[in-house]
Amino acid sequence: MPSFDSLLKSYDYELPQKLIAQHPAIKRDQSRMLLLERQNGQISHRNFAEIVSLLPNSSCLVINNTKVLSVRLPGKRRTGAVIEALLVEEKSEGLWRAIVRKAGRIKTGELLEFCGGNLRAVAQKRLEEGEWLLSFDEAELLKDRLEKFGLPPLPPYIERRQANDLQNAEDRERYQTCFASEPGAIAAPTAGLHFTPEILTEISKHGIDILEVTLHVGLGTFSSIEVEDIRQHKMHAEFFSVSTQTLEQLKKFWKNKKKIICIGTTSVRVLETLAQKNFKVRSGWTDIFIHEPYEFMMMDGLLTNFHLPKSTLMILVSAFCGRDFLLSAYRQAVDHNYRFFSYGDCMLIL
Repeated sequence: MPSFDSLLKSYDYELPQKLIAQHPAIKRDQSRMLLLERQNGQISHRNFAEIVSLLPNSSCLVINNTKVLSVRLPGKRRTGAVIEALLVEEKSEGLWRAIVRKAGRIKTGELLEFCGGNLRAVAQKRLEEGEWLLSFDEAELLKDRLEKFGLPPLPPYIERRQANDLQNAEDRERYQTCFASEPGAIAAPTAGLHFTPEILTEISKHGIDILEVTLHVGLGTFSSIEVEDIRQHKMHAEFFSVSTQTLEQLKKFWKNKKKIICIGTTSVRVLETLAQKNFKVRSGWTDIFIHEPYEFMMMDGLLTNFHLPKSTLMILVSAFCGRDFLLSAYRQAVDHNYRFFSYGDCMLIL
């Protein structure tokens, strides 16, 4: 493998705007899939539904069961000025750190209304630029109200400013994996969006174990890198957990050298964190940032979407398959009009 390049600009690529997916595939399992074979350097064009036959026999699939919270809240000030809050971190029940758009004139102690008045919060404290600490009324009811009235926290490259109720309902369903069960994420583990219950059943029938881990996707996953030398980047910590039974299974699989296929970079980060801690913890906070050179302890294959240029996600994938190989695959994906980012197509790296 070529020597490691630590410059952020080395993880850049050109992407036509038209290839950024604005909507998911009509059916979850109808995405296209680029297959990258690390051993022979081959790249081939497949469909996601073929994953059942491509996974190694007797391997293990690891999925992230985090559930995305509906934490994008359109709102307004008492003056009528329009604002929008993205809740990014729960400090305590009903108290959230939030990124607020058009927050310049908000005053400490001001009452803000969100989602047509169904949610109300006091602007308790101004934090960093554009960030506030918001204290919500009736904190014990907040999670239920977010589920009912909040909008999915779609990334900014998906345009939804004029979305109607029908579009919002579709996003609530499709920006969530079919196996999501543990509420806590502010972004979806997008590699999991391609799966259907039927595909998972077929995989199980082929004798492949499916294990669930949890990593609540937060700012750490999608915050941009602001330094030119990627080794200086610091990740925001994100909460992870695995059950005692899953931890024991993972230890056994690792010991027996069973092939482990991670669904998404968040699953990778959980497994590598567990391995680094010698399987002595099963929950906590991880700020692991994986970049070359890195020797993976717990992964033999990866299903992942196409990521933003110069992102921590792209750098992690590069560490697994090599930067030159990955950039070559991205160029092919662009040439063949693959759909990029959260609602886009995927690649399977074996």
